[in-house]
Amino acid sequence: MRRALALAARAGRRAWPNPKVGCVLVKNGRIVGEGWHRRAGGPHAEALALRMAGAGARGATAYVSLEPCRAHPGKRTPPCADTLAAAGVARVVAAMRDPNPKVAGRGLGLLRRAGVRTETGLLRRQAQALNGPFLLRMREKRPWIILKSALSLDGRAFANGGASRWITGPRARRLAHRLRAGCDAVLVGIGTVLADDPSLTAHGAGPNPLPVVLDARLRLPRGARLLRGPRKPLIFSAKAGRLAGAEVARAPARGGLLNLRAVLCELSRRGVGTLLVEGGPTVHASFLSAGLADELYAFLSPKLLAAARDPNAAPRLSRPRLSRLGPDFLFCGKLRF
Repeated sequence: MRRALALAARAGRRAWPNPKVGCVLVKNGRIVGEGWHRRAGGPHAEALALRMAGAGARGATAYVSLEPCRAHPGKRTPPCADTLAAAGVARVVAAMRDPNPKVAGRGLGLLRRAGVRTETGLLRRQAQALNGPFLLRMREKRPWIILKSALSLDGRAFANGGASRWITGPRARRLAHRLRAGCDAVLVGIGTVLADDPSLTAHGAGPNPLPVVLDARLRLPRGARLLRGPRKPLIFSAKAGRLAGAEVARAPARGGLLNLRAVLCELSRRGVGTLLVEGGPTVHASFLSAGLADELYAFLSPKLLAAARDPNAAPRLSRPRLSRLGPDFLFCGKLRF
């Protein structure tokens, strides 16, 4: 099963909106076939494993990271439960049941009726962690949300002059770009766009995510870098309007703030499975107060932004040292101006 999970993880974002699935066929103590779902619309893991095993699949045990699917409306590929049964597989061990209500338990039920022994629960937690975004989409109809923040040592997200670019160093920025490349969309508020004019690209770290902006009053400047980027940005606004180089989607607002659940529901409908929220303190506070966050990446810079108008000119700690004190951390060093 660990091998099945490792295979499933290879799919990355390409399997979305389908789950990541790996399958390993074992007979007489050795692997006779294996496969993983490489991309949405392509063959499923079970089909690829059976293709590799050939006649060796008869009497084998299939270890699958997710319950094999069965026929249901809207399905584009042959049902895996039927295929496994037809191949003569003797036993199927699934890490977890499929949370999709169109499948949930029905694939395993079909296998049992065909005389195949079934088991579930082996490495269930690891399988759930692998497909967190898919489980969340089935349960709450929203993307998996990652909050990313960059703060100075004195707890500021921007300098006195309002600038917030280059708070962190090159290595932290490279990691931030890899985070973008691993997500389907990256979201900021209009305040971040007005202050920093970001491109929201992955800067060569991988595929560029969909840029998303919360802009209740449709204030995005016509000359914003986002409008000249490789992907057309999606702007959520309470106002109807058009913007060259962007798509504007309406969302309800209250007190000048857009309804986040409505925004997330629309993003999920558009196939966004993982959303990186890079907005400033106001946007982060909105997501946190609504309980809409699943992961956090907090970058802490040794700079003191309250003392400068430009982040690059801010005093900083020289040779900072980080110590752990129970649940807390101590960041110390000598100041350099």
